Amino acid sequence: MINISQITKAYDQTVVLDIPELQIAKGVSFGLVGNNGAGKTTLFSLILDLIEATTGTVQVKEADVSESEEWKAFIGSFVDENFLIDFLTPEEYFEFVGKLHGMNSADVKGFLADFEEFFNGEVLDQKKYIRALSKGNKKKVGIVAALMGHPEVLLLDEPFISLDPSSQIRLKRILKDLQDNRELTVLISSHNLNHVAEVCDRIVILEKGRLIQDIQASEDTLKELHAYFTV
Repeated sequence: MINISQITKAYDQTVVLDIPELQIAKGVSFGLVGNNGAGKTTLFSLILDLIEATTGTVQVKEADVSESEEWKAFIGSFVDENFLIDFLTPEEYFEFVGKLHGMNSADVKGFLADFEEFFNGEVLDQKKYIRALSKGNKKKVGIVAALMGHPEVLLLDEPFISLDPSSQIRLKRILKDLQDNRELTVLISSHNLNHVAEVCDRIVILEKGRLIQDIQASEDTLKELHAYFTV
């Protein structure tokens, strides 16, 4: 599904990411963890072609993301609130994103109905622009919008930050349900080891731009992660 080969990213003489090889198979729930500055957001930005690699390639379904637009049709993502159109209401934003995926108003309304519990009465019908929402509710808008169009790949950067505990639990349930019901490939970066261990099948530790450990999830995964980060 996703093939990364000889990827590096450098700013001036400082190399912030150096990954010789990384493959992420279809249907996997992939977690990326690391301390601040580890290169998590840089890697996700390269996968989404938001920045240019210094060397190497990223392929999604055999399409080079830097040379093709094909991959954009089947990948959904939410990196941060700066990618939202904050002068729209959530309803207007969902309508806009829905149209990009060929959805009409009825389709959008039906789609959003599945996320009523996640929104918790705080997102829709509030007569607020997105810019007036709390950080957590902005995140809910971005995550749900990323799922419109039923993507084959979902990429979320720090999805649990700013969500209250109830919303974190609901998001984990959503992600698990999506994995159970269809072969969705999920990529998540997070500082929260507990959430990643609970949601992901495979977890990679990045440190100073390099891949340190590649862990297949088991009942001991959380212990392994805590052991690494408490040394």
